[in-house]
Amino acid sequence: MSEKIIVGLSGGVDSSVSLKILHEKGCNVEALFMKNWDEDDENSGCNAKEDLEYAEDACKKLNVKLHTANFSDEYWNNIFLNFIDSYKKGLTPNPDILCNKFIKFKVFIDHARSLGAKKIATGHYAKIASENSRFFLTTPKDSKKDQTYFLHTLDQNQLSKVIFPLSDIEKEKVKKIAKNFGFKSYDKKESMGICFIGNKKFKKFISSYIKNIPGEIVNENNVVIGKHNGMFYTTIGQREGIGIGGMKGAKNLPWYVYKKDLENNKLYVCQGNNNPLLFHKSIFIKDLELITDSIDSILERNLLCQVRHLGEKYFCSIEKINKNLFRVDSNELIRAPAQGQSLVIFDDNKCLGGGIITNG
Repeated sequence: MSEKIIVGLSGGVDSSVSLKILHEKGCNVEALFMKNWDEDDENSGCNAKEDLEYAEDACKKLNVKLHTANFSDEYWNNIFLNFIDSYKKGLTPNPDILCNKFIKFKVFIDHARSLGAKKIATGHYAKIASENSRFFLTTPKDSKKDQTYFLHTLDQNQLSKVIFPLSDIEKEKVKKIAKNFGFKSYDKKESMGICFIGNKKFKKFISSYIKNIPGEIVNENNVVIGKHNGMFYTTIGQREGIGIGGMKGAKNLPWYVYKKDLENNKLYVCQGNNNPLLFHKSIFIKDLELITDSIDSILERNLLCQVRHLGEKYFCSIEKINKNLFRVDSNELIRAPAQGQSLVIFDDNKCLGGGIITNG
């Protein structure tokens, strides 16, 4: 019998079809349903009970063994506490990236090994290739579902143990396969936003963990025009929820956050979606991690960078400032890069890695 592969089964259509694809290829597959968050709220978007029912449905139809595991302690310690700490500092973190690095492609891999498997598979839309015994990550066939941004921190060891069955399939075909086979998940609504928050109101959720520290809202002329309830409620480029309405003497344009003065707890805003204050040609990053290339090999090359999942990719070059600080320069204007977000680097369709946006 071939080597065992454990498929991470979330209950969604993508992981269910991934399991089916490997099963039809004759692979020796079993599945694992992971619970990473203890709170279970039907209205939160993280209904683990329902998700498990969908996972059980897929395994029953394929006659595949389903394992379950609770990684909520690992998630709390490695992801959630980091998330809260970052928001307390006024940053804009992305816990999904940390979840992939430390839970889905570390804790899961270790657990799969304990079940006798040397490889895992997930329903991510990304592609793994190899050259000269080195693995690298590239964009999938379905560019609209590309998840390489979230996977850019995976290392050689992790990539060597992972299979992405959906790398060459578009989402519409995935849904059609699921529907034709009778998976309950074929029309299941996709999860949106941060997993442990789901569809909850973000402000209400985050205020349970972080104390409000109200401060001033200041315009580009350093004039106080309002009050904010807490720096952690906002991110660079944000429009909604700032709490500024029409003002006498101001332009009839929406307000956007363009700067956060963390030391003085001031929120700076400007008017207009295309206001120059929202755009930058140089961005500083720290904690640069690369999948295959060495740091020296990417310096001053013509590359691409992306500051948001499925966001525009900008031509750029990278300069090393010191051991843990790099400047990413672009001839194009990059809109609203936020401290704490990841900047991911590409060479055409090859994902090289990325770093965390910071001050210079």
